[in-house]
Amino acid sequence: MTVPQIKGYCPGALRPMQSGDGIVVRIRPFNGRLRRAQADGIATLAAAHGNGMIDLSSRGNLQIRGVTEATYPALIEGLRRMGLLDPDEAIESRRNIIVTPFWQTGGETEALAPALTEAISAADAPAIPGKFGFAIDTGRQPVLQTASADIRLERDAGGGLILVADGSDKGKAVSIETIIDEAMALARWFMETRTDQNRMAALLRDGAALPADHFIPRQKQTHVPAPGYTPLGAMVGLAFGQLPVKTLASLAKQGGLRMTPWRMLLVESARELPGVDGIITDPNDPLLRVIACTGAPRCAQGQAKTRPLARTLALHLKDGAFLHVSGCAKGCAHPKPTHLTVTATPDGLNLIRDGRADDAPDRAGMTPEEIIKAL
Repeated sequence: MTVPQIKGYCPGALRPMQSGDGIVVRIRPFNGRLRRAQADGIATLAAAHGNGMIDLSSRGNLQIRGVTEATYPALIEGLRRMGLLDPDEAIESRRNIIVTPFWQTGGETEALAPALTEAISAADAPAIPGKFGFAIDTGRQPVLQTASADIRLERDAGGGLILVADGSDKGKAVSIETIIDEAMALARWFMETRTDQNRMAALLRDGAALPADHFIPRQKQTHVPAPGYTPLGAMVGLAFGQLPVKTLASLAKQGGLRMTPWRMLLVESARELPGVDGIITDPNDPLLRVIACTGAPRCAQGQAKTRPLARTLALHLKDGAFLHVSGCAKGCAHPKPTHLTVTATPDGLNLIRDGRADDAPDRAGMTPEEIIKAL
């Protein structure tokens, strides 16, 4: 069996990653939002310096694919002029922040995102691991609890702000004035307490005890992300998080774009999206319940063309079931368990029920036709 190579870091713009279809350049939109001009500019740059395909990641970041060594400098200069780059690679690596897309103009969330960015960018900020991240989930109800994050800013049932370590069902009471400093203090606690753990939940699973002031019960998320209209604009889905440049440019004409970790975008103030190809607006579309990585040949470690397979399997998926199709055992697109996971190997497809891409398969070496029958 081929063992996938684990890079140990996520790509950035200043620290890109080589893949099967060229260099992958990841853009981390500041405060989880792109202005219309920025979104349109990214589409133009991706068309000129990449292969015309953009991915929306599970952390709400955009990845320009197919960049070459020759086109990379011009792409970076374009991103710099649009204000989409961090001052340096170290700050970029630390700035993993997911922001609820449902923030209101003038509200606390809008102020917290840049404040957290400033704190992470400070010279004395803790040197957290590259995949360690933050979630600003400070609406009335949590919506980001299924997204990958290690330190979470949430509200308790009474509306008070709490700071939560991922993996705990309780948080610490904080205020708008103290929450950023407390988040940095919790990050420092993680760095001082850990041994070889890179994620907060792993540290807590290994027995680390949080400070005694983490005792406020968390709310449980009931929000189910779906395409549709919201008071803030239109939520649209993207099959596998894939975004052709024409689709991004068309969406940019409709309004500013707020990122989500659900492979959806919130188009600000939009009430109609006429003629925008490449989006999902039907909340019952089965493609919304299918996750698939880039796969072969765009990923050098992919053992199969995952997305054509995922489109085929989606037609046979039972109501309510979620499917993850992974090109290798790394499971980059979805590291958590799923109802059904199909992992590509050199010897065929492995089917895993209620597990992750690297779990022991229920059945191994299957063909696509056998997978369809098993669904």
